Amino acid sequence: MRVCSVPLKVRFRGVTERQGVLLEGPAGWGEFSPFLEYDDAECVPWLRAALEMARQPFPAPLRSAVPVNTTIPAVDPERAHALAAASGCGTAKVKVAERGQALAEDCARIEAVRDALGPHAKIRIDANAGWDLDTALRILPELDRAASGLEYAEQPCPTVADLAALRRRLDIPIAADESIRKSGDPEAVVRAEAADVVVLKVQPLGGVRACLELAERLGLPVVVSSALETSVGIAAGVALAAALPELPHACGLATVSLSEADPAAQSLLPVAGELPAIRVVPDGAPCLAPPDVAEWWRERVARVARLAGEDLSDVE
Repeated sequence: MRVCSVPLKVRFRGVTERQGVLLEGPAGWGEFSPFLEYDDAECVPWLRAALEMARQPFPAPLRSAVPVNTTIPAVDPERAHALAAASGCGTAKVKVAERGQALAEDCARIEAVRDALGPHAKIRIDANAGWDLDTALRILPELDRAASGLEYAEQPCPTVADLAALRRRLDIPIAADESIRKSGDPEAVVRAEAADVVVLKVQPLGGVRACLELAERLGLPVVVSSALETSVGIAAGVALAAALPELPHACGLATVSLSEADPAAQSLLPVAGELPAIRVVPDGAPCLAPPDVAEWWRERVARVARLAGEDLSDVE
């Protein structure tokens, strides 16, 4: 069991470093990295995903590599332009609705990304449920113009009802993320016709196989996205994307580049806008957390394992 602490290049989702645990089992390495504020119950699917990675081979892939988007944090236009231009990707996901930032800043960031990637690139935005319905109705057309056409808007509003209303009233495709992984009833998105695309994340949803089953039940186009994992966890996301029957959109898995370091011997960084479907092995002892942090995480793993009824003797 290795507890890692990985600094981020820029503040992302309110954090400046990612912490988590790497577990080795009979099939290889898995990652358990729920965010610090999550309670033990919310961490159960994250642990089950990590144990699946460590104990079972990935499902048979239908493709050897998957297309990915670059992710642009809520940075200034100059930084956004540089990140997009250096990514090698033909699709970008731009973070918007950051607390304390204005609409003009979001528009400038999107315009910079469009300039960097050119007229044929696809641009999607992610508001992380940051707007109410009226605000989304006002802001999304502005962002669509700044992008010269959005591929889709990811989780602009927190509720399924608002996503459905937004989808009926605007001609901008809608993707559901939090409404899938946090609602307890992901099928509600389909019943309400609230999304054109669903975003699936391996750890929050309990593993690659659980995601494959959910994708089949939902019956909508899937974008596989990361939870800011190391390359060990990203490999599971790529395995999910590689095993999907159809993959019409680039996936949000090129996030290792947002970190200052990575514990993997072979970091999963995109080449020509793609990530390979491979297993990843940690390399030596980089990114190891200090002793007090490591002890906190070991206690957390033990608590969540007891709650989940999991025996960890084969992975410790």
